[in-house]
Amino acid sequence: MKMKNVIITGSSSGFGLQAAKDFADKGYYVFATMRNPGGKNASVKAELEEHSAQIKVVEMDVTDDSSVQSAFADILAEEGKVDILINNAGIMYVGVTEAYSVEQAHQQMNTNYYGIIRVTQAVLPTMRKAGKGLIINTTSVAGRVSWPFFGTYNATKFAVEGYSQALKYEVAPKGIEVVLVEPGPFGTGLIGSIQPEERTEVVAEYSELNQIKTGMIQQFEHFLNTPDAPQPQLVVDAYLDLAEMERGTRPTRTVVGLDYGAFKMNELTQPLQDEVLNSLQLEFMLETKV
Repeated sequence: MKMKNVIITGSSSGFGLQAAKDFADKGYYVFATMRNPGGKNASVKAELEEHSAQIKVVEMDVTDDSSVQSAFADILAEEGKVDILINNAGIMYVGVTEAYSVEQAHQQMNTNYYGIIRVTQAVLPTMRKAGKGLIINTTSVAGRVSWPFFGTYNATKFAVEGYSQALKYEVAPKGIEVVLVEPGPFGTGLIGSIQPEERTEVVAEYSELNQIKTGMIQQFEHFLNTPDAPQPQLVVDAYLDLAEMERGTRPTRTVVGLDYGAFKMNELTQPLQDEVLNSLQLEFMLETKV
């Protein structure tokens, strides 16, 4: 039997980098996608390909239509199908919400939300043809609860939550599963992607809050670099656990790490969410066709 394959976006660092290695170690054939594998990320490409012959690094920018289409054309020409997609790529801005420009909000949406749509739309035709497949979308506890200063980031993750829930229902009769992994704060370097607010005149109007924001980020950075901080491996293990589960048994949402109430929110709201389908007489969408 041919080994299962997996596509992992955002494989140049953090969860994606470790997931590429661990999935290969478990016997999967891994397409580790990233931007600039021949330039900025050349050392990461070499690291992954040296780690295992079952890892192939593929250049893909999730913010660019043609890049996604080109990457999938190459992958499908080689494999003909995709068993698992892990949408892991993401960026995060933290600051005074009013002070982020529309363009900056779009930058985050383009990676965190539109990027997931691009990649998902590229993989679904082959999964529908096969009558099976698994899509794991990485959101955040910040996609369930909102924090001050995370407004534009919260918006991207809330968007992916809503998109994924609807898509899950629609593709279940096709034998495809869509699930969500919701990490809390982890020391993955995501804080390094934070961009300063472009509307500096607005930041000046929030001088006291801006100091609180700076202190909050510093506290997070300090905590995430201590031995007591949750380890990113927990998220990679969640990806692996979901991949290994039997079809039809996977939970819709998996919270990992510090949950800030997200676990309880999921526990309370998922039955209400599913009841919406009962009221619409669409119960058949609740079960994945096996």
